[in-house]
Amino acid sequence: MTEKIIVIEDQSPLELFGANDQNLVLITSLFPKLKIVARGDTIKLIGADELIDDFIQKFNKLLAHYDKYGSPTLKDVEVIFSGKDELSEHPKDKSSEVIVYGPNGYNIKARTINQRKMVESVEKNDMVFAIGPAGSGKTYTAVALAVNALKNKNVRKIILTRPAVEAGENLGFLPGDLKEKLDPYLQPLYDALRDMLPPEKLKLYMETGVIQIAPLAFMRGRTLDNAFVILDEAQNSTQSQLKMFLTRMGKSAKFIITGDVTQVDLPKHQPSGLIQAVKLLKRIKGIDFVMLDERDIVRHNLVQKIVKAYDKKTE
Repeated sequence: MTEKIIVIEDQSPLELFGANDQNLVLITSLFPKLKIVARGDTIKLIGADELIDDFIQKFNKLLAHYDKYGSPTLKDVEVIFSGKDELSEHPKDKSSEVIVYGPNGYNIKARTINQRKMVESVEKNDMVFAIGPAGSGKTYTAVALAVNALKNKNVRKIILTRPAVEAGENLGFLPGDLKEKLDPYLQPLYDALRDMLPPEKLKLYMETGVIQIAPLAFMRGRTLDNAFVILDEAQNSTQSQLKMFLTRMGKSAKFIITGDVTQVDLPKHQPSGLIQAVKLLKRIKGIDFVMLDERDIVRHNLVQKIVKAYDKKTE
């Protein structure tokens, strides 16, 4: 009899083993001659060498599946550990394909036609502008694509940025130091990330700089290589700020620029950089523009009606 201990380093045991350890129970049933004891982030195996080797090989496949797709289902576990089939051979419906699996098995995917266009456009282009009204899923879809790219090791880091522009309120009157003043502007990005990554992993990524969230002004002078970079609320960037941001693009980088041209909070004498970029860059190969509208709004159904009412007033 041999004893072997496996340490789970980068994955969440809670998500890996499922609710009430249902995945672990299934795994144990598929290895009846192997004693499997899971505690915290370690698994102790006791049994014959060949059984342990077989278990480790299949368990590594499960970890790889987790890294790529998030929490495995019972079906995923059965396929991996029974050796019935290869997961990659299962056909997928592109229209309902999950972008990333969040904590507790929460599936994040494009829910509208134009959100799916965003996903397809990012696959084909290194720079994508996603323009549309509030609640149309621009930022959320962009962050999901960034997390997916990080999980698949297509990029080494995620950089999320926003212009710190006051929407009718005065930044100077907010309490606290500079970080505390700026954090409210960046909160929607934190909220999206919390839906997509376990708290402990998000904290680690933030502490190590794998995920960086900063105001747009902090991008000056940087070269952003091997990164998935999102500029949110780009309608509130000035023309010089947006030019500065776009020229930060380094090698092996993906850029998504999101914004709503109907909600510009800049002073009246200051033209929006996003509106200028749409005119200047729309014919450049490798840059794509995806236009979202009220049909893509996935918030409360009243939001669609509110957007329509304001659009009519503008017209």
